[in-house]
Amino acid sequence: MLFYYFKNKKELCLYLVSYSLDIIVNEFLGQIDTKETDFIERLKQIAEVKMEYSQKHPNVLNFLGSIFIQEDIEVPDSLKHRYEGIMQMREKIMYENIDTTLFRKDVDTEKAYKLIQWSLEGYQNDLIRQLKHQNLVNTNMDPYWDEFYEYLGTLKTLFYKGSK
Repeated sequence: MLFYYFKNKKELCLYLVSYSLDIIVNEFLGQIDTKETDFIERLKQIAEVKMEYSQKHPNVLNFLGSIFIQEDIEVPDSLKHRYEGIMQMREKIMYENIDTTLFRKDVDTEKAYKLIQWSLEGYQNDLIRQLKHQNLVNTNMDPYWDEFYEYLGTLKTLFYKGSK
């Protein structure tokens, strides 16, 4: 019955790529409030939206990663361009309208952006490893969020002027 709608597996896969890109734009990137000018607070918001998104669509990011990063199948240029456009949108959402006056004067803002991102990605990867084989439905995530918010406070202390 499935191949009534699609000629072959590749056509089905390309449809799923397109559908997944739509989901990312509408249900992930579209949920981020770019009015937040504090870089760390924006990353906090992105993390919260990503967690909610990942629970709702657990396989979409892995699927797209296998398509575009591992290049498991040949993707038409039109989908590659859409993906690249979404990655540019993601960068814009992350960095546009950030109040750089929050950063200490003795800190290179661009390097601080990278260090903060790497710290949060490292924390996220560590958390994923810890939770990989747990049933997340029954897992109380509050302690993990509390720990995450503590790390954000530490990052503010390190990189922002007058933060305590």
